[in-house]
Amino acid sequence: MRKKTYAMRYVAGQPAEQIFPGALAHLGPDLPPGAALPNSNILRVMVWNIFKQQRADWLSVLRDYGKDAQLVLLQEAQTTPELIRFATSNYLAADQVPAFMLPQHPSGVMTLSAAHPVYCCPLREREPLLRLSKSALVTVYPLLDGRLLMVVNIHAVNFSIGIDVYSKQLDPIGEQIANHKGPVIMAGDFNAWSKQRINALYGFAGNIQLEEVRFPSDFRKRAFGRPLDFIFYRDLSVTSASVMETRASDHNPLRVEFMAGQPLAL
Repeated sequence: MRKKTYAMRYVAGQPAEQIFPGALAHLGPDLPPGAALPNSNILRVMVWNIFKQQRADWLSVLRDYGKDAQLVLLQEAQTTPELIRFATSNYLAADQVPAFMLPQHPSGVMTLSAAHPVYCCPLREREPLLRLSKSALVTVYPLLDGRLLMVVNIHAVNFSIGIDVYSKQLDPIGEQIANHKGPVIMAGDFNAWSKQRINALYGFAGNIQLEEVRFPSDFRKRAFGRPLDFIFYRDLSVTSASVMETRASDHNPLRVEFMAGQPLAL
């Protein structure tokens, strides 16, 4: 029997809590009220495959490059005490989808946020060859302008023949975004290392009206000449985007700043 998919929520001073997928019907006006992401007229987001914290200086990069970010989207985040301590000391909530178990701590996508999400939907897809799972997490946060921001954090399946499983992992994410009325950020390690995969990813993003963040100095990790990490968005404006070169992981972290405020009606 396939294990149930859930997220673990870490909040300072509280026991870790299991969060099971929210119903799609709850998206929209029926979502519970919540405090907005602070200073979210200017929204700062960091995205990084942290390589299970296996290399030195990961914490200093996370602390320095992620400074002032209201959202940090990590892939391959292992729930070590050091990471949980950082997350709960600097963010109101940290939600992780355990994709697979390591000897001591599970690893998967983790979203750190400066506000509590009002919706949370963890997703997993099994690698067809290695039989290990990759994860994704959909969360929703109120913004200061009254809109709801959907955030998708994904680590895409890597080793597969063709793109059937790759597309299968994207399909429920597309359903979530299609049911959301408001701004969207979709980011992570998409493992888009082949022409088939990059075409599938761009086709998927285009179908749900997502734009791609472009990096003036593009130092993203590449495989077969293609970048693996992406940030897509909707109903936001990009004011800056950068990639930091570091040896603290096998991926370089991305950072983007969005203008989130709605234009004033004339």
